[in-house]
Amino acid sequence: MTKENEKHFSLRVDGDTLARFHYVCRYVGRSANSQIIQLMRKFIANYEKEHGEINPEDLKK
Repeated sequence: MTKENEKHFSLRVDGDTLARFHYVCRYVGRSANSQIIQLMRKFIANYEKEHGEINPEDLKK
């Protein structure tokens, strides 16, 4: 990921869930941001495994 391609994303979550998420992230040695990115990539990979690769053309819709 390059700085030019980097996007910011807001997320609303209850405080208890966020505190627990931060706790688990510290346990596995990741920042919350890097853990969310890993979860997103895994989610996308699972989707593409079942439905086929997402084409760049599909992203423009």
